[in-house]
Amino acid sequence: MKKVSKQLMAFYIAQIALALVFVVLFELELLPVGTQAFDKQSEFILTALMEIVSLGAAFLGLRLFKFKTIQKDLVRRKEKAMWKWGMTRLLILEAPMVINTLLYYIYMNTTFGYLAIILLLCLPFVYPSLSRCNAETTEEA
Repeated sequence: MKKVSKQLMAFYIAQIALALVFVVLFELELLPVGTQAFDKQSEFILTALMEIVSLGAAFLGLRLFKFKTIQKDLVRRKEKAMWKWGMTRLLILEAPMVINTLLYYIYMNTTFGYLAIILLLCLPFVYPSLSRCNAETTEEA
């Protein structure tokens, strides 16, 4: 389980680091800011889409391991299931976070920034420590 925890932790940190790299590159103006700010139609569509995706991801990412089939799989197959479902949970939460970070700087629309922050605030609740991985693969009484 230690290896799985380390792999999940590496992915967890890599996605946060990727978002931070984008922030630094845009803030230092190494990448152009607000290039699509004039395109209000695509901004509206992406805003609506990312609101639905991000809020759905926050709910699903935090509740994923509570579904009975996933819970049974975690208890039965332990490490393989923890890697599969742990990586799925991290992707559900962190992919929209990175996309929202990019969209914030492309459109300079604070909605994307707030959505990224909401997903970032969800991440401590799925921190893939060894003790959490062990606890999530044992059957509850």
